[in-house]
Amino acid sequence: MTDGPLVLLVEDNPRNLKLARDVLEFAGFTVAVAGSGEDGVALAASALPALILMDIQLPGIDGYAALEQIRGNRATANIPVVALTAFAMARDRDRVLSSGFDGYLEKPINVREFPTEVRRHLHEAEGQR
Repeated sequence: MTDGPLVLLVEDNPRNLKLARDVLEFAGFTVAVAGSGEDGVALAASALPALILMDIQLPGIDGYAALEQIRGNRATANIPVVALTAFAMARDRDRVLSSGFDGYLEKPINVREFPTEVRRHLHEAEGQR
């Protein structure tokens, strides 16, 4: 555990979760994890992370429904939420961004670039506050 910014990682695939968590922790982030949309919404409300990385395809509610619940809660409404998804077509990216996500990162992640991309989203969110 580090004392870097808290990032909530909502991902149901154990391999993807472990890789992303390990890369972020190595880069100095503090990482909380949730394996479903419902758990992600609950953890967002209790932990109030600096940033949420949200898979789109999740068991139970999907990333879109989880985002809607996060935006609907006054405590979590302004937390930046970035989609972390294997959907790579242009129309998928457009749908993600038009649904209210603050950004879009593709899986599989590039372990060298991932921490920099996460920092960029954190800085962009700080600049909008």
